[in-house]
Amino acid sequence: MSDLYEVLGVSRQATEAEIKSAYKRKAIESHPDRNPDDPGAEDRFKEVARAYEVLSDPQRRRMYDMTGDDGSRGGAGAAGGDPFGGAGLGDIFEAFFGGGNSPFGGGGGGRGRTGPQRGQDLEAVADIGFVDAVFGTEAEVSVRTAVPCETCEATGAAEGSEATTCQQCGGSGQVQKVRQSILGQMVTAAVCDVCQGAGQVIANPCATCNGDGRNVVEKSYTVDVPAGVDTGTTIRVSGRGAVGQRGGPAGDLYVHVRVAAHDRFERSGSDLYERLKIPMTQAALGAQLSYETLDGAETLVVEPGTQSGKQYRLRGRGVPVVQGRGRGDLIVEVAVETPSAASEEEDELLRRLAELREEEVAPKEEGFLSRIRSAFK
Repeated sequence: MSDLYEVLGVSRQATEAEIKSAYKRKAIESHPDRNPDDPGAEDRFKEVARAYEVLSDPQRRRMYDMTGDDGSRGGAGAAGGDPFGGAGLGDIFEAFFGGGNSPFGGGGGGRGRTGPQRGQDLEAVADIGFVDAVFGTEAEVSVRTAVPCETCEATGAAEGSEATTCQQCGGSGQVQKVRQSILGQMVTAAVCDVCQGAGQVIANPCATCNGDGRNVVEKSYTVDVPAGVDTGTTIRVSGRGAVGQRGGPAGDLYVHVRVAAHDRFERSGSDLYERLKIPMTQAALGAQLSYETLDGAETLVVEPGTQSGKQYRLRGRGVPVVQGRGRGDLIVEVAVETPSAASEEEDELLRRLAELREEEVAPKEEGFLSRIRSAFK
């Protein structure tokens, strides 16, 4: 597998702008329309597009830098191994340069959009608990989406009728225009405004879907949430978006994760943190405490003379690295609680301790009855 940075000709420290500029240059150089006699041009163009698709996404770039995996083998967020998310090269080039027209003329040699178009991508939010985010879970999300019409079986045509070839575009879904420019004749392609790119028209539309071939419903999906996700993580579920018109393929579903707070732990990357309050006696004399981690109880040994701010690191008891190896640590910071004398005996013990340590303390306050007795002496 080629190094993606080498494919674009940039360093591993390249900025987003540098990566975008390199992609533009490489895409133009390797585009098949510019190299009609080079059978390897299309493969090089695909490789350039794949490199940009990974390196322009901060999360996927970070994963690639750590593991060398560009996501082409599949996995969560990899859309079943298709590096273009089911969109195809034409969609990437169109999204990048705009207008859907090849800057090289010829309309891409038949590679443009024809036939039923891909449906819209959808978004949903999954609210999950803190522990579920650490260890992974399944989340159910609901979306309002387009599904194939059962009445016409997604054709859009009423029973007993069928779609016919669009006369304006000849079934290609595109109309081409020739214009003169400083570079010579330029052939541009646009979506046919009669059939809207489908290549077919329907004279007798289905009454259920009004010729659209799809209906809008509320649907629920169960999404696999990998271990280690945090608020802001987005999971792509391939093919769970809205279906396209008249049998067009479905878009993707993007699930944005939102993680609830924990009553004890705070998270920083893959590490967990807790500020643990312990009494002065345990801090002074030491103790062996039963400490509850997310994995169960463990023994936490507090050394004699422990001061506030002392940290204990429990390795491997933090959060798993998403799509990686290992876990972070659990960091426990001790906060020593200062006691207040709740009884005469405790007050005497503390004063005795201060006397032994030759420490100056405030004088003992007399009670209300003692002050009354002193007044009558």
